[in-house]
Amino acid sequence: MAKSKGNRIQVILECTEHKESGMAGTSRYITTKNRKNTPDRLEMRKYNPVMKKYTVHKEIK
Repeated sequence: MAKSKGNRIQVILECTEHKESGMAGTSRYITTKNRKNTPDRLEMRKYNPVMKKYTVHKEIK
């Protein structure tokens, strides 16, 4: 049986403003987080190339 790599997992961040605006396409980023230190959903300000500005990106399942 394979050994677990620890508490670090990959998560997908999706732009909240882009989804609400109704524009075509989506802005998504892939990052990692530590499950023990950050049990709740991650929220970061990232660049959205379609809207050409920094927006809030939230973790999706």
